[in-house]
Amino acid sequence: MTIFVKNKHSLIIDEFKFRCCIGKKGTTANKKEGDKKTPKGTFEIENLYFRRDRKQKPSTLLKCIEIKKNMGWCDDIRFPKKYNKLIKIEKRIKHEKLKRKDYKYDLLIPIKYNFKKPTTGLGSCIFIHLTKDFKPTVGCIALKEKDFLIMLKIIKKKTKIKIY
Repeated sequence: MTIFVKNKHSLIIDEFKFRCCIGKKGTTANKKEGDKKTPKGTFEIENLYFRRDRKQKPSTLLKCIEIKKNMGWCDDIRFPKKYNKLIKIEKRIKHEKLKRKDYKYDLLIPIKYNFKKPTTGLGSCIFIHLTKDFKPTVGCIALKEKDFLIMLKIIKKKTKIKIY
């Protein structure tokens, strides 16, 4: 099964077509850290991370991981061994905080872009997460919560995402 993101406004799985938003500067085959672009290509997806204090565990075949206060995703090019990985938050390491004040990461799925052996500077923290207003992201793909929950019921561990 594949999730298709064919343009900056639509995410398609099977017969479902959802409105989405992507990086502020569109898509690219040459992703760089901080370029505000969504990487083009076909990628595997990771586990579902969710805020148990705000959401009940959704119905999905993905492994579900509760987001804790000390969880971050490293986007610090000075730490190649931790780059683009889930980390325990440390002040000296730049990171994307998973337990945010806003709602955007109440549900999130990391996209396995630059993932297995991450190359520092090629981009990190590319997630499928929530939006309420469809404003462009800094490189992620965002959906309304109701669509995200439908998507979770359809996708499986082996589902891939293809971004054009």
